[in-house]
Amino acid sequence: MATISYCAFTFILFMLAHFGESATINVAAKANVDVGPALLKAWKEGCAATTASTVVIPKGTFPMTQVELAGPCKAPIELKIMAILKAPPNPKNMDGKKEWLTIKYIDHFTLSGGGTLDGQGNVQVYPSKEKGFKGDKLPNNLSLNFLTNSVIRDLTTLNSKLFHVNVLGGKNLTFDHFTVKAPGNSPNTDGIHIAKIIGVTVKDSVIGTGDDCISLGDGLENLKVTGVTCGPGHGISVGSLGRSPGETPVKGIFVSNSKFIGTDNGVRIKTWPNSHPGVVTDIHFENIDMQNVKNPIVIDQEYCPNNECSKQKPSLVKLSKISYKNIKGTSATPVAVQLACSSGVPCEGVEIGDINLTVKGGGAKSICKNVKPKLTGKVVPPLACGK
Repeated sequence: MATISYCAFTFILFMLAHFGESATINVAAKANVDVGPALLKAWKEGCAATTASTVVIPKGTFPMTQVELAGPCKAPIELKIMAILKAPPNPKNMDGKKEWLTIKYIDHFTLSGGGTLDGQGNVQVYPSKEKGFKGDKLPNNLSLNFLTNSVIRDLTTLNSKLFHVNVLGGKNLTFDHFTVKAPGNSPNTDGIHIAKIIGVTVKDSVIGTGDDCISLGDGLENLKVTGVTCGPGHGISVGSLGRSPGETPVKGIFVSNSKFIGTDNGVRIKTWPNSHPGVVTDIHFENIDMQNVKNPIVIDQEYCPNNECSKQKPSLVKLSKISYKNIKGTSATPVAVQLACSSGVPCEGVEIGDINLTVKGGGAKSICKNVKPKLTGKVVPPLACGK
């Protein structure tokens, strides 16, 4: 008769306890009643469980005020949102120092369910953008702080008052079949903003909003974006960087097999002039389809919206090891390729090839400053470097 060692038996019991079939905790949601308190109650039970658990918000439409779900939890935990959750439409009824839904300090967390987080920014915030709700008083739809080994999948964020998702800190986070929806004119509604984290994947997702589809802040390492459709929006942006002292490097960014439709930019790196020092390195864009994109390929080291800065001194953010490969489609403006690097710290190690970007009626052109790119294939429009 076969025997099993004590160590092996103990390991099996551990795996069953921590990763076996999870217990389900249903949130007692009621129509027209704030689901927040019931969610917090269910979360407290699930987070304290010593075996894996799933907290479920059932199908339906429910109002929810601001909620913070915090760990650490004792075992893997999943929040399954099957409902449409609606934020208070008036931001004055929310605490400007908090986000709408915050999830933080958890290992092995999953957010799923096919539901929708409706920030209702379209009700009062978007129409008042000229009068202006102050951005620092507006909540993001979803903040994910210091999560590790976690997955966000099959969820929609709709009409956030500010960023749809803000990721800060942590390690190994995946977005899979994630959807962002907001009008193209919704102000400051970045789809996913990511900073100070190692190891992020965004795959097979659709992001349409009024600002960057994905924006990358300092301290981000090892990001993979694949199978993403972006539009409307401002594209995928590294930065802006260099405005604040002490920013940590951005490195290891891979964007591939993605599509941009009618966006203001495609793949963009932006740093402020007259900046603090910084580093951006090992950045790669490959197999990208551009459809009527205003600025398909952009390096802008004189990024200065609304003339908020001085261009008398160059950016001190160093860009290196950047590649563009197999990027094709149509530009909505004559300048299809802009490589405008810093005169203070010129770009190094830039490679570009297999580029075919055309403009309706012809006449596509490029801008090339303070960089000597290596051509790895044909580039249309031809680069005007050194001219």
